[in-house]
Amino acid sequence: MANKQTPSKTLKETELQPKPKRIRRPATEEQLSNPFHGVKLKQVLERLVAHYGWAYLGERTNLRCFIYNPTMKSSLGFLRRTTWAREHVEDLYLDMLDETKEEKEEAK
Repeated sequence: MANKQTPSKTLKETELQPKPKRIRRPATEEQLSNPFHGVKLKQVLERLVAHYGWAYLGERTNLRCFIYNPTMKSSLGFLRRTTWAREHVEDLYLDMLDETKEEKEEAK
């Protein structure tokens, strides 16, 4: 008789098996102290617009996405594609965080 090899598992059997769960590690102290930890670019931009407004962002950064017909969608698309512009906006966000922290300390 011919050698009959039985497949160990069929395609459907492998699809039905649950995938192993990814183990989540707790955040390190360095990650927790990073002001961008857990903050998305959209949240950064929303906070900047709420704090400064589009006009000030256009003057301060000189980015066309903030000057001519600024929208959240077009600005996010540009910032995601352009590293130098995103870094510039992130620096502005850090400055804003420092300003608000100083204002809170002065209010005490």
